[in-house]
Amino acid sequence: GADVMPEVHATLNRMGDYADLVRSSGITDVINIGIGGSDLGPAMAVMALSPYHDGPRVHFVSNVDGADVSDTLRGLDAKTTLVIVASKTFGTIETMTNARTARAWMLENGGKPDEQFAALSTSEERTAAFGIPAERVFGFEDWVGGRYSMWGPIGLSLMIGIGREAFTAFLRGGQAMDTHFCAAEGAENMPLMHALVGIWHNQICGHATRAVLPYDQRLGLLPAYFQQLEMESNGKSVAMDGTQLPRHSGPVVWGEPGTNGQHAFYQLIHQGTRVIPCEFMVAAEGHEPDLAHHHQLLVANCLAQSEALMRGRSLDEAREIMAAKGLTGDELERQAAHRVFAGNRPSVTIAYPKLDPFVLGQIISLYEHRVFVEGVILGLNSYDQWGVELGKELATALEPVVAGTQSADDKDGSTRGLVDYVQRHRA
Repeated sequence: GADVMPEVHATLNRMGDYADLVRSSGITDVINIGIGGSDLGPAMAVMALSPYHDGPRVHFVSNVDGADVSDTLRGLDAKTTLVIVASKTFGTIETMTNARTARAWMLENGGKPDEQFAALSTSEERTAAFGIPAERVFGFEDWVGGRYSMWGPIGLSLMIGIGREAFTAFLRGGQAMDTHFCAAEGAENMPLMHALVGIWHNQICGHATRAVLPYDQRLGLLPAYFQQLEMESNGKSVAMDGTQLPRHSGPVVWGEPGTNGQHAFYQLIHQGTRVIPCEFMVAAEGHEPDLAHHHQLLVANCLAQSEALMRGRSLDEAREIMAAKGLTGDELERQAAHRVFAGNRPSVTIAYPKLDPFVLGQIISLYEHRVFVEGVILGLNSYDQWGVELGKELATALEPVVAGTQSADDKDGSTRGLVDYVQRHRA
């Protein structure tokens, strides 16, 4: 095949030059407008690497709900705001609707869209028609899937925020895990073993969900990012050869940062009737040396959860606790039963020195390769997402119906009823 690296390096160099230009200009705020892979990755990474953020403030708009763009634009100065429109085709309806709204806002408030818009897209014709010159268009090839695209142009907002050097460290972290995946023997290969553990939990043991539980507040968007990475990649029912899969495909992925989740859903994880494999993440060191006692408590909580899942608490141990509280007889037995933890519940803990750009790159690459291995084992294509197409097509057809310019007579009874309700209750 063709050597793609010269073009990759050329694009990264162009990104770096543009990021340097923006960082040295009077731009105070950057808005990344995208959705899915054009939003979740950079939004997660900007939040995760906030201690390294020394550039303009970075904001993200993704939802077509007008509240998203309205709340983001409120309080910004149109004269010092850069808007990055991230859409490979430059035709994604949610993204382009938000982009047009942002352009109108900029024009109305003294900004210059012809100078303050950039695009992450492969469609030079559409970006030119929108008024964005070629020198501010950063393209990427069709073999780069949206949810795997943060390493290139989709990461431009991150590069502007943390700078070229820190972004390069992020890439080096990913490269280090790439190299490890290619070279390490089976039992030492982290992505391979991570994938096998996932297959064991889901396909062998039948545990349908997976909880991603980072004990790091700045990784608050990581569960949503991994949710898309896993569920859009491996949420399929058809094998590569077009036949129906003979087994379940990817798990339901969800989660929340610790320790918040402990006071929300850990009750079910520890004592519920369904087993939920957990994936904990924790850094040995935080970024706030004057708050080291906070981090020690955070780490202790993380390790305690995995220990509790593994060990549990027997009925005899619960009885001893209740007896020490002075309970006896039937009441002791009743209360003890509520304090039994089955134990032997699976978890994985990923520990790292400190959450810096290099480590974040390692973590993202680890999970990307894990998803790839799981897809190979399951015999499906992890790099398409036809499941999102039908809803898009129906939404396009429904828009004039909702607006009242087209009849709903050809729709099913449920949809007609919902359309009627919306039309009757809007001003």
